Amino acid sequence: MVTDSAIQAKVVEKTEILMTYVVVENCIKCKYTDCVEVCPVDCFYEGENFLVINPDECIDCGVCEPECPAEAILPDTEDGIEKWLEINQKYSEVWPNITGKKEPMDGADDQNGKAGKEADLSEKPGAGD
Repeated sequence: MVTDSAIQAKVVEKTEILMTYVVVENCIKCKYTDCVEVCPVDCFYEGENFLVINPDECIDCGVCEPECPAEAILPDTEDGIEKWLEINQKYSEVWPNITGKKEPMDGADDQNGKAGKEADLSEKPGAGD
């Protein structure tokens, strides 16, 4: 028999699990901004050659994920995503907010899907809005 306290414990456990979306390596040197345009809470921040999501602002709506041509947005529940969650958190605190679509970086289509781009991640901020 399921007790009220068991049900309450499950509710508390479920509500404490907060999820966010995270921008990962494939965005580096592409910086498509299709995802930015659809975000209802404006939680994207712009670096020189990369975008990040502020995990404290993301509401887990998921509308950005299918909009990314580089498939560079993943839920933080994916295996091995911890490093990218930390990168998103760190840079969202210092880079400017971006809320509108811009042209992708020159050569973005050539960079899309290339492996080993993490070393090319620039710490410099982008222009933002």
